Amino acid sequence: MHRSVLLVLAALLAAAPALAQDAARGRETYLRHCVQCHGIDAEGHGPTAAVLTLQPADLTRLSLSNGGIFPTERVVMRIDGREPLVSHGSPMPIYGDFFEGRDCAMKAPSGRPILTSEPVVDLVAWLESIQD
Repeated sequence: MHRSVLLVLAALLAAAPALAQDAARGRETYLRHCVQCHGIDAEGHGPTAAVLTLQPADLTRLSLSNGGIFPTERVVMRIDGREPLVSHGSPMPIYGDFFEGRDCAMKAPSGRPILTSEPVVDLVAWLESIQD
């Protein structure tokens, strides 16, 4: 990414009021939009998992499979559709409109700003809280 774009993003993140991540609201979002594939326990055993081309990930082991560090950027990009998955036949989630709008920025563990939406910020907070 160009340095000027990073500087603008950093300035926007610094100027924006801090958005508190709401893991409880993230859990509600998960139960409403993700449980069918990933299951109530988030281990990838939802009722529709059997019909997907690729089996859903065990969302409780994201940090474990990433050297003990929660992969914030990758998770955000999977949820908001910047990194689509073929198992869904379309960008994830299939409820994409819900995750659009209400733009905000959050920081990756590296300190790098990530622009996404408020529901994604909350969902990521909940996912990070359930890591084994």
